[in-house]
Amino acid sequence: MIALVDCNNFFASCERVFRPNLISKPVVVLSNNDGCVIARSNEAKSLGVKMGAPAFKSERFFARNGVHVFSSNFALYGDMSKRVMDTIRPEVDEMEVYSIDEAFLVFEGPAAEERARALREKVERWTGIPVSIGLAQTKTLAKVATRIAKKMPEMNGVFTLSSSCDLERALHRCKIEDVWGIGNRSSSKLKSYGITTALKLTLADPAWVRRNLSITGTRLQKELQSTICSPVNDASPRKQSIRTARSFGSEVQSLHALNESVGTFAANCASKLRKEGSCCISITTFVMTNPFKPQAPQYNASRTIKFEVPTNDTLEIVASAIQALKFIYRDGFSYKKAGVLVSAITPSSEVQLGLFDVVDRSKRTSLMTSIDTINTKLGHDKVRLAVQGFDRKWRLRQERLSPCYTTRFTDFLTVKV
Repeated sequence: MIALVDCNNFFASCERVFRPNLISKPVVVLSNNDGCVIARSNEAKSLGVKMGAPAFKSERFFARNGVHVFSSNFALYGDMSKRVMDTIRPEVDEMEVYSIDEAFLVFEGPAAEERARALREKVERWTGIPVSIGLAQTKTLAKVATRIAKKMPEMNGVFTLSSSCDLERALHRCKIEDVWGIGNRSSSKLKSYGITTALKLTLADPAWVRRNLSITGTRLQKELQSTICSPVNDASPRKQSIRTARSFGSEVQSLHALNESVGTFAANCASKLRKEGSCCISITTFVMTNPFKPQAPQYNASRTIKFEVPTNDTLEIVASAIQALKFIYRDGFSYKKAGVLVSAITPSSEVQLGLFDVVDRSKRTSLMTSIDTINTKLGHDKVRLAVQGFDRKWRLRQERLSPCYTTRFTDFLTVKV
Protein backbone atom coordinates (compact mmCIF):
# COMPACT_ATOMS: atom_id res chain seq x y z
CA MET A 1 0.00 0.00 0.00
CA ILE A 2 1.03 3.58 -0.68
CA ALA A 3 0.46 6.00 2.18
CA LEU A 4 0.63 9.75 2.59
CA VAL A 5 1.56 11.08 6.00
CA ASP A 6 0.55 14.70 6.50
CA CYS A 7 1.38 16.75 9.60
CA ASN A 8 -1.76 18.40 10.95
CA ASN A 9 -1.66 22.22 10.85
CA PHE A 10 2.11 21.82 10.86
CA PHE A 11 3.36 25.34 11.68
CA ALA A 12 0.79 25.77 14.43
CA SER A 13 1.58 22.30 15.78
CA CYS A 14 5.30 23.15 15.93
CA GLU A 15 4.52 26.18 18.13
CA ARG A 16 2.39 24.02 20.42
CA VAL A 17 5.11 21.40 20.97
CA PHE A 18 7.02 23.82 23.18
CA ARG A 19 3.95 25.64 24.49
CA PRO A 20 1.59 22.87 25.67
CA ASN A 21 -0.61 25.52 27.29
CA LEU A 22 -1.74 26.35 23.73
CA ILE A 23 -3.29 22.93 23.13
CA SER A 24 -7.01 23.31 22.38
CA LYS A 25 -6.55 27.07 21.96
CA PRO A 26 -6.70 28.99 18.66
CA VAL A 27 -3.27 29.49 17.08
CA VAL A 28 -2.30 31.21 13.83
CA VAL A 29 1.06 31.70 12.12
CA LEU A 30 1.76 34.70 9.88
CA SER A 31 3.69 34.98 6.64
CA ASN A 32 6.91 36.96 6.11
CA ASN A 33 6.81 40.45 7.62
CA ASP A 34 3.79 39.35 9.68
CA GLY A 35 1.59 39.93 6.66
CA CYS A 36 -1.08 37.25 6.26
CA VAL A 37 -2.28 34.09 7.98
CA ILE A 38 -0.53 31.02 6.53
CA ALA A 39 -1.38 28.40 9.16
CA ARG A 40 -4.31 27.88 11.52
CA SER A 41 -5.11 25.42 14.26
CA ASN A 42 -8.51 23.72 14.09
CA GLU A 43 -9.74 26.04 16.83
CA ALA A 44 -8.76 29.08 14.75
CA LYS A 45 -10.55 27.61 11.74
CA SER A 46 -13.67 27.14 13.86
CA LEU A 47 -13.58 30.84 14.72
CA GLY A 48 -13.71 31.64 11.02
CA VAL A 49 -10.09 32.74 10.52
CA LYS A 50 -9.42 32.55 6.78
CA MET A 51 -6.21 31.46 5.15
CA GLY A 52 -4.47 34.52 3.71
CA ALA A 53 -6.36 36.96 5.96
CA PRO A 54 -4.32 40.20 6.44
CA ALA A 55 -3.04 40.29 9.99
CA PHE A 56 -3.44 44.05 10.46
CA LYS A 57 -7.15 43.80 9.68
CA SER A 58 -7.64 40.98 12.18
CA GLU A 59 -5.81 42.32 15.25
CA ARG A 60 -8.97 43.22 17.16
CA PHE A 61 -10.59 39.92 16.22
CA PHE A 62 -7.55 38.00 17.44
CA ALA A 63 -7.48 39.89 20.75
CA ARG A 64 -11.23 39.54 21.30
CA ASN A 65 -11.20 35.78 20.68
CA GLY A 66 -7.96 34.92 22.45
CA VAL A 67 -6.12 33.88 19.29
CA HIS A 68 -2.40 33.29 19.83
CA VAL A 69 -0.45 34.81 16.93
CA PHE A 70 3.11 33.89 15.87
CA SER A 71 5.55 35.14 13.27
CA SER A 72 6.78 32.40 10.95
CA ASN A 73 9.81 30.62 12.44
CA PHE A 74 11.15 28.61 9.52
CA ALA A 75 14.31 27.55 11.35
CA LEU A 76 12.12 25.80 13.93
CA TYR A 77 9.71 24.37 11.37
CA GLY A 78 12.51 23.01 9.19
CA ASP A 79 14.18 21.27 12.11
CA MET A 80 10.90 19.81 13.36
CA SER A 81 10.18 18.55 9.85
CA LYS A 82 13.54 16.76 9.81
CA ARG A 83 12.75 15.16 13.17
CA VAL A 84 9.38 13.92 11.88
CA MET A 85 10.90 12.48 8.70
CA ASP A 86 13.76 10.85 10.60
CA THR A 87 11.22 9.21 12.91
CA ILE A 88 9.20 7.86 9.98
CA ARG A 89 12.03 6.56 7.79
CA PRO A 90 13.05 3.44 9.80
CA GLU A 91 9.42 2.29 10.07
CA VAL A 92 8.57 2.08 6.36
CA ASP A 93 9.77 0.13 3.34
CA GLU A 94 10.16 3.15 1.05
CA MET A 95 9.77 6.88 1.60
CA GLU A 96 9.58 10.02 -0.55
CA VAL A 97 9.61 13.38 1.23
CA TYR A 98 7.12 15.48 -0.72
CA SER A 99 7.13 18.75 1.24
CA ILE A 100 8.04 20.16 4.64
CA ASP A 101 5.01 18.47 6.20
CA GLU A 102 4.18 15.56 3.84
CA ALA A 103 5.78 12.31 2.76
CA PHE A 104 4.70 9.35 0.64
CA LEU A 105 5.37 5.93 2.15
CA VAL A 106 5.20 2.30 1.11
CA PHE A 107 3.90 -0.37 3.49
CA GLU A 108 4.45 -3.86 2.14
CA GLY A 109 2.51 -6.84 3.44
CA PRO A 110 -1.01 -7.36 4.80
CA ALA A 111 -0.71 -5.30 8.02
CA ALA A 112 -0.35 -1.89 6.38
CA GLU A 113 -3.03 -0.12 8.41
CA GLU A 114 -1.76 -1.53 11.71
CA ARG A 115 1.75 -0.31 10.87
CA ALA A 116 0.37 3.11 9.92
CA ARG A 117 -1.46 3.45 13.24
CA ALA A 118 1.68 2.47 15.15
CA LEU A 119 3.68 4.96 13.11
CA ARG A 120 1.22 7.76 13.84
CA GLU A 121 1.48 7.11 17.58
CA LYS A 122 5.27 7.00 17.42
CA VAL A 123 5.59 10.29 15.53
CA GLU A 124 3.37 12.11 18.02
CA ARG A 125 5.12 10.50 21.00
CA TRP A 126 8.65 11.24 19.72
CA THR A 127 8.13 14.68 18.18
CA GLY A 128 4.85 16.02 19.55
CA ILE A 129 3.50 16.57 16.03
CA PRO A 130 0.07 15.03 15.25
CA VAL A 131 -0.19 13.49 11.78
CA SER A 132 -2.87 12.00 9.55
CA ILE A 133 -2.19 9.01 7.29
CA GLY A 134 -4.16 7.89 4.25
CA LEU A 135 -3.53 4.54 2.56
CA ALA A 136 -4.53 3.49 -0.95
CA GLN A 137 -3.21 1.90 -4.13
CA THR A 138 -1.76 5.09 -5.65
CA LYS A 139 -0.37 8.46 -4.56
CA THR A 140 -3.42 10.34 -5.83
CA LEU A 141 -5.81 8.07 -3.95
CA ALA A 142 -3.62 8.32 -0.84
CA LYS A 143 -4.13 12.09 -1.00
CA VAL A 144 -7.88 11.53 -1.04
CA ALA A 145 -7.63 9.07 1.87
CA THR A 146 -5.59 11.53 3.94
CA ARG A 147 -8.22 14.24 3.51
CA ILE A 148 -10.80 11.80 4.87
CA ALA A 149 -8.53 10.85 7.78
CA LYS A 150 -8.26 14.53 8.71
CA LYS A 151 -11.95 15.31 8.46
CA MET A 152 -13.33 12.24 10.24
CA PRO A 153 -12.26 12.16 13.93
CA GLU A 154 -13.66 8.65 14.34
CA MET A 155 -10.88 7.37 12.07
CA ASN A 156 -8.29 8.40 14.69
CA GLY A 157 -6.05 9.92 12.04
CA VAL A 158 -5.72 6.86 9.76
CA PHE A 159 -7.96 5.85 6.85
CA THR A 160 -7.56 3.14 4.22
CA LEU A 161 -9.19 3.23 0.80
CA SER A 162 -9.33 -0.46 0.00
CA SER A 163 -12.82 -1.71 -0.88
CA SER A 164 -14.46 -0.69 -4.13
CA CYS A 165 -17.48 0.68 -2.22
CA ASP A 166 -15.31 2.95 -0.04
CA LEU A 167 -13.38 4.07 -3.10
CA GLU A 168 -16.48 4.98 -5.10
CA ARG A 169 -18.01 6.83 -2.14
CA ALA A 170 -14.81 8.78 -1.48
CA LEU A 171 -14.35 9.80 -5.12
CA HIS A 172 -18.00 10.85 -5.34
CA ARG A 173 -17.55 13.16 -2.35
CA CYS A 174 -14.22 14.55 -3.57
CA LYS A 175 -14.70 17.78 -5.52
CA ILE A 176 -12.74 18.03 -8.73
CA GLU A 177 -10.83 21.09 -7.48
CA ASP A 178 -9.66 19.07 -4.48
CA VAL A 179 -7.98 16.39 -6.60
CA TRP A 180 -4.19 16.45 -6.33
CA GLY A 181 -2.80 17.86 -9.59
CA ILE A 182 -5.95 19.70 -10.71
CA GLY A 183 -5.34 23.45 -10.78
CA ASN A 184 -7.84 26.29 -11.03
CA ARG A 185 -7.77 26.44 -14.81
CA SER A 186 -8.23 22.68 -15.24
CA SER A 187 -10.99 22.49 -12.63
CA SER A 188 -12.93 25.31 -14.32
CA LYS A 189 -12.58 23.57 -17.67
CA LEU A 190 -13.71 20.22 -16.28
CA LYS A 191 -16.69 21.78 -14.51
CA SER A 192 -17.80 23.38 -17.78
CA TYR A 193 -18.09 19.83 -19.17
CA GLY A 194 -19.99 18.59 -16.14
CA ILE A 195 -17.05 16.82 -14.49
CA THR A 196 -17.45 18.10 -10.93
CA THR A 197 -16.12 15.20 -8.85
CA ALA A 198 -13.17 12.83 -8.89
CA LEU A 199 -15.54 9.94 -9.64
CA LYS A 200 -16.80 11.63 -12.81
CA LEU A 201 -13.21 12.10 -13.96
CA THR A 202 -12.54 8.38 -13.56
CA LEU A 203 -15.58 7.64 -15.76
CA ALA A 204 -14.68 10.14 -18.50
CA ASP A 205 -13.56 8.98 -21.95
CA PRO A 206 -9.75 8.50 -21.82
CA ALA A 207 -9.33 9.96 -25.31
CA TRP A 208 -11.22 13.10 -24.26
CA VAL A 209 -9.09 13.40 -21.11
CA ARG A 210 -5.92 13.09 -23.20
CA ARG A 211 -7.05 15.79 -25.63
CA ASN A 212 -8.11 18.23 -22.93
CA LEU A 213 -5.70 17.54 -20.06
CA SER A 214 -2.69 16.11 -21.95
CA ILE A 215 -0.64 13.19 -20.69
CA THR A 216 -0.73 14.59 -17.15
CA GLY A 217 -4.52 14.26 -17.06
CA THR A 218 -4.33 10.73 -18.44
CA ARG A 219 -1.95 9.70 -15.68
CA LEU A 220 -4.14 11.36 -13.08
CA GLN A 221 -7.20 9.50 -14.36
CA LYS A 222 -5.35 6.19 -14.21
CA GLU A 223 -4.16 6.90 -10.67
CA LEU A 224 -7.76 7.57 -9.62
CA GLN A 225 -8.60 4.20 -11.21
CA SER A 226 -5.97 2.53 -8.93
CA THR A 227 -3.24 2.21 -11.58
CA ILE A 228 0.17 3.40 -10.35
CA CYS A 229 1.67 5.99 -12.70
CA SER A 230 3.85 7.77 -10.14
CA PRO A 231 5.69 5.34 -7.88
CA VAL A 232 7.22 6.34 -4.56
CA ASN A 233 10.75 7.52 -5.26
CA ASP A 234 13.39 7.41 -2.52
CA ALA A 235 15.79 9.66 -4.45
CA SER A 236 14.84 13.33 -4.39
CA PRO A 237 14.99 14.87 -7.89
CA ARG A 238 17.68 17.48 -8.42
CA LYS A 239 16.35 21.01 -8.32
CA GLN A 240 16.23 22.88 -11.63
CA SER A 241 16.64 26.24 -9.91
CA ILE A 242 17.05 27.72 -6.43
CA ARG A 243 15.46 31.03 -5.48
CA THR A 244 15.96 33.16 -2.40
CA ALA A 245 13.85 36.30 -2.14
CA ARG A 246 12.34 38.38 0.65
CA SER A 247 10.02 41.28 1.14
CA PHE A 248 11.77 43.84 3.33
CA GLY A 249 10.51 44.75 6.79
CA SER A 250 10.76 48.40 5.73
CA GLU A 251 11.23 49.81 2.26
CA VAL A 252 14.80 50.32 1.05
CA GLN A 253 16.08 53.30 -0.91
CA SER A 254 19.87 52.95 -0.83
CA LEU A 255 22.09 50.79 -3.01
CA HIS A 256 24.10 49.86 0.10
CA ALA A 257 21.10 48.18 1.75
CA LEU A 258 20.20 46.40 -1.48
CA ASN A 259 23.80 45.17 -1.75
CA GLU A 260 23.50 43.67 1.73
CA SER A 261 20.24 41.89 0.99
CA VAL A 262 21.20 40.63 -2.47
CA GLY A 263 24.61 39.51 -1.21
CA THR A 264 22.94 37.56 1.60
CA PHE A 265 20.41 35.95 -0.75
CA ALA A 266 23.16 34.97 -3.20
CA ALA A 267 25.27 33.46 -0.41
CA ASN A 268 22.27 31.41 0.72
CA CYS A 269 21.77 30.11 -2.82
CA ALA A 270 25.45 29.13 -3.04
CA SER A 271 25.23 27.28 0.28
CA LYS A 272 22.14 25.38 -0.90
CA LEU A 273 23.90 24.42 -4.13
CA ARG A 274 26.84 22.95 -2.22
CA LYS A 275 24.56 21.12 0.18
CA GLU A 276 23.00 19.14 -2.66
CA GLY A 277 26.23 18.75 -4.65
CA SER A 278 25.23 21.04 -7.50
CA CYS A 279 26.54 24.00 -9.48
CA CYS A 280 24.69 26.67 -11.44
CA ILE A 281 25.36 28.14 -14.87
CA SER A 282 23.39 31.38 -14.53
CA ILE A 283 22.24 33.80 -11.87
CA THR A 284 19.41 36.34 -11.94
CA THR A 285 19.00 39.30 -9.61
CA PHE A 286 15.68 41.12 -9.40
CA VAL A 287 14.23 44.05 -7.48
CA MET A 288 10.74 45.48 -7.21
CA THR A 289 8.86 48.31 -5.53
CA ASN A 290 5.67 47.89 -3.51
CA PRO A 291 2.76 47.03 -5.85
CA PHE A 292 0.30 47.75 -3.04
CA LYS A 293 1.24 51.44 -3.19
CA PRO A 294 0.05 52.31 -6.71
CA GLN A 295 0.36 56.03 -5.95
CA ALA A 296 4.12 55.64 -5.48
CA PRO A 297 6.53 55.36 -8.46
CA GLN A 298 6.77 51.73 -9.58
CA TYR A 299 9.83 49.92 -10.91
CA ASN A 300 10.59 46.23 -11.44
CA ALA A 301 13.73 44.92 -13.09
CA SER A 302 15.96 41.85 -13.37
CA ARG A 303 19.32 40.96 -14.87
CA THR A 304 20.81 37.55 -15.69
CA ILE A 305 24.51 36.73 -15.84
CA LYS A 306 25.99 33.46 -17.10
CA PHE A 307 29.12 31.86 -15.70
CA GLU A 308 31.83 30.55 -18.01
CA VAL A 309 32.24 27.58 -15.67
CA PRO A 310 29.34 26.17 -13.57
CA THR A 311 29.92 27.14 -9.96
CA ASN A 312 28.70 26.93 -6.36
CA ASP A 313 31.41 29.28 -5.09
CA THR A 314 29.97 31.95 -2.78
CA LEU A 315 32.54 34.55 -3.88
CA GLU A 316 31.70 34.12 -7.57
CA ILE A 317 27.95 33.94 -7.09
CA VAL A 318 27.75 36.94 -4.77
CA ALA A 319 30.01 39.04 -7.01
CA SER A 320 27.82 38.31 -10.05
CA ALA A 321 24.61 39.01 -8.12
CA ILE A 322 25.97 42.41 -7.00
CA GLN A 323 27.14 43.15 -10.55
CA ALA A 324 23.64 42.45 -11.88
CA LEU A 325 22.12 44.61 -9.12
CA LYS A 326 24.30 47.60 -10.05
CA PHE A 327 23.06 47.30 -13.64
CA ILE A 328 19.36 47.36 -12.72
CA TYR A 329 19.41 49.71 -9.70
CA ARG A 330 17.68 53.04 -10.23
CA ASP A 331 17.88 55.87 -7.75
CA GLY A 332 14.70 57.53 -6.48
CA PHE A 333 12.63 54.40 -5.86
CA SER A 334 11.59 52.71 -2.61
CA TYR A 335 12.26 49.00 -3.02
CA LYS A 336 10.07 46.49 -1.21
CA LYS A 337 11.52 43.20 -2.41
CA ALA A 338 14.67 41.74 -3.93
CA GLY A 339 15.83 38.26 -4.76
CA VAL A 340 18.33 35.98 -6.42
CA LEU A 341 17.66 32.98 -8.67
CA VAL A 342 20.35 30.48 -9.66
CA SER A 343 19.38 28.23 -12.55
CA ALA A 344 20.63 25.76 -15.18
CA ILE A 345 21.75 23.55 -12.30
CA THR A 346 24.12 20.67 -12.97
CA PRO A 347 25.81 18.08 -10.72
CA SER A 348 29.18 19.18 -9.33
CA SER A 349 30.71 15.92 -10.53
CA GLU A 350 29.87 16.75 -14.16
CA VAL A 351 31.32 20.27 -14.33
CA GLN A 352 33.72 20.90 -17.22
CA LEU A 353 36.43 23.48 -16.60
CA GLY A 354 37.02 26.33 -19.04
CA LEU A 355 40.16 26.68 -21.13
CA PHE A 356 40.77 30.23 -19.89
CA ASP A 357 39.49 29.75 -16.32
CA VAL A 358 41.86 31.53 -13.90
CA VAL A 359 40.17 30.53 -10.65
CA ASP A 360 41.95 27.93 -8.52
CA ARG A 361 38.94 25.63 -8.13
CA SER A 362 40.68 23.28 -5.70
CA LYS A 363 41.51 26.05 -3.23
CA ARG A 364 38.07 27.61 -3.57
CA THR A 365 36.42 24.25 -2.89
CA SER A 366 38.49 23.84 0.28
CA LEU A 367 37.57 27.37 1.36
CA MET A 368 33.86 26.77 0.83
CA THR A 369 34.04 23.49 2.73
CA SER A 370 35.69 25.26 5.67
CA ILE A 371 33.08 28.02 5.69
CA ASP A 372 30.23 25.49 5.61
CA THR A 373 31.80 23.47 8.42
CA ILE A 374 32.22 26.51 10.67
CA ASN A 375 28.71 27.79 9.99
CA THR A 376 27.24 24.37 10.67
CA LYS A 377 29.00 24.11 14.03
CA LEU A 378 28.75 27.70 15.24
CA GLY A 379 25.59 28.98 13.59
CA HIS A 380 24.20 30.38 10.36
CA ASP A 381 26.31 33.15 8.79
CA LYS A 382 28.97 33.16 11.51
CA VAL A 383 31.40 33.41 8.61
CA ARG A 384 30.10 35.70 5.90
CA LEU A 385 31.26 38.11 3.23
CA ALA A 386 31.60 41.77 4.23
CA VAL A 387 29.02 42.80 1.64
CA GLN A 388 26.37 40.83 3.57
CA GLY A 389 26.65 43.36 6.37
CA PHE A 390 25.69 43.21 10.03
CA ASP A 391 23.10 45.95 10.53
CA ARG A 392 20.50 44.51 8.14
CA LYS A 393 17.74 47.07 8.70
CA TRP A 394 16.01 45.51 5.70
CA ARG A 395 15.44 42.20 7.47
CA LEU A 396 11.98 40.72 7.93
CA ARG A 397 9.60 42.13 10.48
CA GLN A 398 8.98 39.33 12.99
CA GLU A 399 7.41 40.97 16.02
CA ARG A 400 5.81 37.74 17.31
CA LEU A 401 8.69 35.34 16.70
CA SER A 402 8.93 32.34 19.01
CA PRO A 403 12.33 31.09 20.20
CA CYS A 404 14.34 28.69 18.02
CA TYR A 405 13.94 25.96 20.62
CA THR A 406 15.89 23.27 18.75
CA THR A 407 18.46 25.18 16.69
CA ARG A 408 19.87 27.87 19.00
CA PHE A 409 21.62 27.08 22.30
CA THR A 410 20.36 30.25 23.99
CA ASP A 411 16.77 29.26 23.18
CA PHE A 412 16.91 25.73 24.57
CA LEU A 413 14.28 25.03 27.21
CA THR A 414 15.65 24.61 30.72
CA VAL A 415 14.19 22.32 33.34
CA LYS A 416 14.13 23.61 36.90
CA VAL A 417 14.72 20.90 39.45
